[in-house]
Amino acid sequence: MPRYFLTSFFLCLSFFLKSQHSVIYQADSAWVKQKMASMSLDEKLGQLFMVAAYSNKGTEHEREIQQLVKEEHIGGLIFFQGSPKEQARLTNLYQLNSSTPLMIAMDAEWGLAMRLPETYKFPWPITLGALQDTALAYEYGKAIGEHCKALGVHINFAPVVDINTNPKNPIIGARSFGEDPEHVTRIAAAVMRGMQSVHVLAVAKHFPGHGDTDSDSHKTLPSVSHPMDRLEKVELYPYKSISKSGLGGVMVAHLNVPAIDPSGKPSSLSPATLKLLREQIGFDGLTFTDALNMQGVARDYKPGMVDLEAIKAGNDVLVFSQDVKLAKAKIKEALKAGLIDTAHINASVKRILAAKYWMGLSTKTHIEGSTLANKLLREKDQILNHNIFAEAQTLLINKNKTLPVKKLADLKIACVTAGNEVSPYFAEMLKKYTQVEYFDYTSKNEEEIIAALADYDYVVLGLYTSNANPWKSYKIGSEIRRFTRRIALQNKLIITLFANPYSLLDFPEARDAEALLMAYQNDPDAESVAAQIIFGALGAKGRLPVSAGEPFEVGFGLNTQAIGRLGYHYPGAVGLDVNTLNRIDGIVKEAMNQGATPGAQVLIARKGQVIYHKNFGYIDSKKKTPVRSEHLYDLASITKIAVSVPLLMSLVEEGKINLDKTLGYYLPEAKGTNKEDLVLREILAHQSGLKPWIPFYLETLDHGKYKEGYYGKERNFDYPNVVSEGLYSQRYIRDTILKRILDSDLLPTKEYRYSDLGYYLFMQIIERMEGQPLDELIHEKLYEPLGANTMVYHPLQIYPIDLIVPTEDDKTFRRSLIRGYVHDQGAALLGGVAGHAGLFSTANDLAKLMQMYMQKGEYAGVRYFDSVTVNEFIRCQYCQTKNRRGIGFDKPQLEGPGPTCGCVSDRSFGHSGFTGTLAWADPDEQIVYIFLSNRVNPDAENRKLLSLSTRTKIQEVIYEAIQNDDPTADLLGLAP
Repeated sequence: MPRYFLTSFFLCLSFFLKSQHSVIYQADSAWVKQKMASMSLDEKLGQLFMVAAYSNKGTEHEREIQQLVKEEHIGGLIFFQGSPKEQARLTNLYQLNSSTPLMIAMDAEWGLAMRLPETYKFPWPITLGALQDTALAYEYGKAIGEHCKALGVHINFAPVVDINTNPKNPIIGARSFGEDPEHVTRIAAAVMRGMQSVHVLAVAKHFPGHGDTDSDSHKTLPSVSHPMDRLEKVELYPYKSISKSGLGGVMVAHLNVPAIDPSGKPSSLSPATLKLLREQIGFDGLTFTDALNMQGVARDYKPGMVDLEAIKAGNDVLVFSQDVKLAKAKIKEALKAGLIDTAHINASVKRILAAKYWMGLSTKTHIEGSTLANKLLREKDQILNHNIFAEAQTLLINKNKTLPVKKLADLKIACVTAGNEVSPYFAEMLKKYTQVEYFDYTSKNEEEIIAALADYDYVVLGLYTSNANPWKSYKIGSEIRRFTRRIALQNKLIITLFANPYSLLDFPEARDAEALLMAYQNDPDAESVAAQIIFGALGAKGRLPVSAGEPFEVGFGLNTQAIGRLGYHYPGAVGLDVNTLNRIDGIVKEAMNQGATPGAQVLIARKGQVIYHKNFGYIDSKKKTPVRSEHLYDLASITKIAVSVPLLMSLVEEGKINLDKTLGYYLPEAKGTNKEDLVLREILAHQSGLKPWIPFYLETLDHGKYKEGYYGKERNFDYPNVVSEGLYSQRYIRDTILKRILDSDLLPTKEYRYSDLGYYLFMQIIERMEGQPLDELIHEKLYEPLGANTMVYHPLQIYPIDLIVPTEDDKTFRRSLIRGYVHDQGAALLGGVAGHAGLFSTANDLAKLMQMYMQKGEYAGVRYFDSVTVNEFIRCQYCQTKNRRGIGFDKPQLEGPGPTCGCVSDRSFGHSGFTGTLAWADPDEQIVYIFLSNRVNPDAENRKLLSLSTRTKIQEVIYEAIQNDDPTADLLGLAP
C-alpha cells in the first residue's frame, strides 16, 4: 500500500538520523541540576523506587501509597488492576502530594487492556510479528502511547524483544514478535519509536533474553544455557540495535545466564549483566529491574536485601519493591560501608530526573476522568486493529488456488465453528458474500454435522482458542482434530485458525485442508478480515513470525490478490467522519417516531468498503420483531435498474437491441398502434409520452368485488399466477395487460413523465429474445455470480416468511397483509414477476449490484458489462429538455427538489422505490448508499417518509461526513 510504503521510508530515515543516545538526554539539564541540588540523600534514594499501585484495593491501599509518596519520596508507581477512571483519580491525588512528580508506569504490551477493562485491546505482539512492513507497528506503538499519555502513564514496559525460539515457553510466547532476531528487532524498533513519538518511555524487556526458557520467572529462576556466541546472534541482537536508536529504558529479567555470569546470580542482580548492557551494548538510558516480588529473586533474597543487590548490580529503578523503608536503610548502610559509591546513586537519579523532564513531568498536569472513554476507545484504534489483522493474516496452504473463492454460482458453502469462546461473527461475515449455511460444532452433534455437510462443495472451518490473554492454551483439542480429519475425507476444507500459530505443531490434520489461513487471534476484526480474504475483498500478505512445524517455517506465507469484492471497514478508513455519520441514527429514529416507517436498513459504502450498515426499528407496525440484516425488503421500482436495465445492457452488447430503434421493430404486437414508433431510448428515459400508470387491478374489481373469470382461490391451469396467499390470476392476464397498454392513449407531447408501462413491454421483449423467464434469467446471469442471493422474485419459495418484511395491509385489492408477495398491484397480477417491480433484497446484496455499476460493469474480477455501455446508460439522456433521467437510471435533479440531497455529483445515479427504498451510487466520491424501508406498512397512503425527506437528509449527512484531510500527512507528522 503506498501510504505504508511512504510511512516506512520516513520512519527508516528517522531511524538513521536519530541520536545514538537514549531520548532521556533530550531533557533540560538545568532543570535536572536544580532538582538534584534541592534533594536530600533520602529524597534521592526515594527516586529509585517504583511501587506497585492498584485502583481496586480500597482506602487502606490508597493510604499506604500516599504515605510512601509523602514520607519516602518514591520516584514512581507501576499500576496494575483496577479501572481507568479510578486510576486517573488516584494518579491525580498521588501527583498532587509528591514533591517531585511521579513517573507512572504500566505493563501495556498490547495496550492498557493488559491491565485495565474499558480500554482498547490491540493485537498481541506475535500478530504484529506477521507484518512485513513496520509502518503499522509504528502506529501501534503510537496508539498505545497515546492511550498511556491520556491516563497519565509515562512509562510502558514494552516492547517485549525476547526472541521466542521455544514454543513451550510458558510466559513469553505470543508476547514476543517472533523468533527471527532481525525481524523482531525491526518491529520492536518501530513500536518503540511510535510510543516515544508521544513522549511515553518505551522499555525493552526482558534483558538479556527470556525467549528460550521453559519455566516462568514469576515462579522460579529460569536458566538460559546458550553459549555467548549464540546469545550475541539471538537473545542480545535486538538490544544492540535499538539501544542505538533512542531507546528509553531496558528491563532486566530474573534469569540464570551462565555465559554472562557463571555465579548463578539472577541477571537482575548481576553486575556482569548490567555491565554487558552498559559497556558492550552501549545502552545509556534507564534500567529497571523486573518486579522484585517475583520468585526468580524473592525466593533467595529477602525484601530490602534484594533492592540493595539490584542497586549494586547497576539498576536505576527498583520495580515492585516490597519494603521501601527497609531497602533505603540497607542502601544507606552500604553507602557508609563503601559498598556503593554516592556517584553511582547520583548517576541513577540524574537519569531518572532527565527521563521525567522528557516525559513532561517538569510541570504537573491533571487527568480529566470524565473524558477518558473518548480517548481510550477511539475509532482510529479500531481502524488500526483491522489494518494490522489485514496485513498480518497468513495463508499457509492454497491448493489449486482455492482462495480467493471466485466463482460463486452453483457453489454450496457451509461454515462450521469449533473451539473455545466461539463466535458466530465469522459465519455472519462469510454470509455477506454468498449463501453460507452455519453449524456450531460440539462433540454431541458431530455425527449430525458430518451428515449434513455431505452435499456441500466447501466447508469453512473456523477454529478458536481463547483470546483472554497470551498465556491461555493454544492447543486444538483431540475431538476437534478428529472432526477436522473426518470433514476432509468428504469435503473441500478451508481452515481458518483464530489461534496462536504454535497450535499447528500438534495439529497435523490441518495439512489436509485445501486452504489454511492463520488468523492469529479470536477477535472480531480478525474474523472480518479472514472472511474478506477468503472471498477476495482482501489479499493475504502475512508471514509466519515463528516456526510451526514442517513445512510452516518462520517467514513462510503465500500471497493472494484482492479481486474487487466489497470489503468491510470503519468510516474513518475511507475518509468519513464517524461522529457525523452517527447523526443518521437520529434521522431514521425521527422518521420512525413520526410514523413514517416501522423500520429500515441503511448501508453506506465508500471506496469499496462498507462502513455503515445498521438496522433500525421493527419489521412492521406491531413493533415485535426487530429488523435484522438478513431481512428482505420489497424493492419496488428499483427492480427497473436491477433487472430490466442489466438485461437490456446485455442485449445491447450482443447486438440484439438498438436503443434508437422503435418498439414496433422488436414487439410485433405494437405494430399498427400508437406505440409502434416509440423509441426505446425515449421509453427508458421516460420521454416517450407513455401514461404514468394504468390501475389494471381496478379493472378487475366491481364495487370492491372480484370480477368473474379474473381470479381463482386455488392455483391450477386456468389460474397459475400467484397474486397473494390464496389468490391467483387467470392465465391470459398478461396478454390482457399488454393489450391494454398498447391501446392506451399517449400524452399530448413528448416530455419527461415517469411511467412504469414501458417495463411491461420490455419484459415481453427480453423473455422472447432470451427464451427464458425474467426471474430465472437475471438470477443466472447476474445475481448468482455476484453472490447477491437475496435478490429474488418470489422470496417465499426460497426464504422463510420470518425473513421477509411485510408491506401493506391491503384492504382494497388483495384483502390481506402483503408479506412475501410483491406490493405493486400490476406486478402481482403477472404472478409477482415484472420488469418494473417484484424484486426483493437485503441492503447488503443490493449494494453489490450498485458497486458493480459504479465499477463500470466489473465486480470480483468478472466483467458483466463493458464500461462504455454502463457510461451510456448512466448518463443524462435529455438534459437539454430538462429531463434528468438516464437509460433506466434516475439522476440528480437539474433544479428544485428531486431524488437526491442536491449535494451529489452529476455523474451519480440510482433509483427509488414506492415502498420506501433508495439505491444510489456516486462515482466521483465512490459512495454507494442504500436505504430500505417499508413505509407502506400498514398503509400505502403514508407519505411521511417523503414529507420528512428522510432518505435525502441521510444522503446529505453522508456528504457532510466526507473528510478531505490527507491521512498520510497526519501519520507522518506532515499536516500543517
